Parts: sequence; structure tokens; C-alpha cells
Amino acid sequence: MLHHVEIYVSDLARSSAFWNPFMQQLGYEVEHWSGGVNYRQGDTYLCFLQAPSDQLAAGYHRKRVGLNHLAFHGKSRRHVDQMAEWVKSAGYTVLYESEYPYASGPDYYALYCEDPDRIKVEVVAPNEA
Repeated sequence: MLHHVEIYVSDLARSSAFWNPFMQQLGYEVEHWSGGVNYRQGDTYLCFLQAPSDQLAAGYHRKRVGLNHLAFHGKSRRHVDQMAEWVKSAGYTVLYESEYPYASGPDYYALYCEDPDRIKVEVVAPNEA
């Protein structure tokens, strides 16, 4: 079982503006602490930290070695749709929008979007077939 994942971001305040409401809508508790913010569900959590200034120039790209994307369980198709609406209304990028919600195929109902650092994020509906 996964204990936690730690992710550095370019601007913690800007990232928190995305991740706080996003994770709360998925049922995660938000825990701010002096070095960052944790998003906890049970004993597992994601930790976001401010990247050191001397490491910011390299930037992030999901096709480099390292994290490609984070995928979360949605509660239902309606929940995934609500998340997609929030992403759009909050001004964030929905990926593959013209193919939403079946960008990965006819039996896979999902939202794909990007956080402020362009980390790809996915919310998948349970199979309702």
C-alpha cells in the first residue's frame, strides 16, 4: 500500500489554489504545515512542497523521466463532470477537451487536466456498464 508521494512545485501558493479545492472535491483532507501542504485520505497522502529556487529553471514536463501523471477515482460520471466543470470555470486547462469524456476510449469515462505546473491530472469514473 502506498504511504505518500512528495511533489515539488514551482509556486506553492499558486499550486495550492488548484490542489486545495480539487482534492477536497475528491474527499481528501487538506493539511497545511510549515514546509508545504498534504492531501490525506486515510493513511495515504500527497505532499506538495515549494521547489528550491535554484531548481526552478529546469521546469517540469511529463514526458521526461519522472512523474507522468496522477490519476484519481471519481465517485461517478456525474462527479467527473462536476470536476471538469470546476476545472474549466476556475480557468485551468482541460486536456483532450474535444474528446471528453472518452479520450481514452468508449469504455473509459475520465477527465484529463493540468495543474499550474502542467502536471497532468486524471479523474476516472467507475465503470457503470
